[in-house]
Amino acid sequence: MDLGIAGKWALVCGASKGLGFGCAKALVQEGVNVVINARNADALQAAVAKLQALAPQVKVLGVAADITTPAGREAVFSVAQGPGKDFDIVVTNAGGPPPGDFREWDREAWLKAVEANMLTPIELIKATVDGMAARGFGRIVNITSSAVKAPIDILGLSNGARSGLTGFVAGLARSPIAAKGVTINNLLPGKFETDRLAGTFQAASNKSGKTLQEVREMQQAQVPAKRFGTADEFGAICAFLCSRHAGYMTGQNILPDGGLYPGTY
Repeated sequence: MDLGIAGKWALVCGASKGLGFGCAKALVQEGVNVVINARNADALQAAVAKLQALAPQVKVLGVAADITTPAGREAVFSVAQGPGKDFDIVVTNAGGPPPGDFREWDREAWLKAVEANMLTPIELIKATVDGMAARGFGRIVNITSSAVKAPIDILGLSNGARSGLTGFVAGLARSPIAAKGVTINNLLPGKFETDRLAGTFQAASNKSGKTLQEVREMQQAQVPAKRFGTADEFGAICAFLCSRHAGYMTGQNILPDGGLYPGTY
């Protein structure tokens, strides 16, 4: 299927590895030019090289910066003289806050979580959505977490901050921009093979006293698909949401989790 987005410009955050890289990979394979962002310069440049090798015909630019800061966002928007702020596609993605017990988190921990996982995506949307509307095409995909749908006890910071973003998007996606070709959707990943998942395994191991292997096997057994997802699978879903074929889908929370969430709705 031709997704109809070749030649577009995309910003993909947190794209040096994991789910962000999976999204960037799927987009460049569809002929999309990408600006990818991450904090670690070495990992980012390695990702740029991999993506460019996959799709020599597109432009792949990397910006090593902290996207959760005003300076980091300015660096991202200024690096690409071609697109500037005129991104057709924006994939927001910031590392989740650390797991733990809510009794251990002070005000600063909460503010940091909200800044990274709620306010930063909103700032990126604010900087790009009007330009998308003026051009008659735009796709915004926020990578959040399945914890928005089914909260995880040790991820209270994430549960709270990402739920705030979800509520904001629910309103904005249904505003007048919906009639101007701009869609905003959230991707709520379940258990995917990422460093983040490994971190939750370690936290669960520390809390339960079980070994890491025992925790891994137990959590994998809970997934109806009996496996964890891959970044390529996740990227393919993201690319479809960014496609011309997904123009009638907005304000949705898409839950790729191998069937783990037990609810009907």
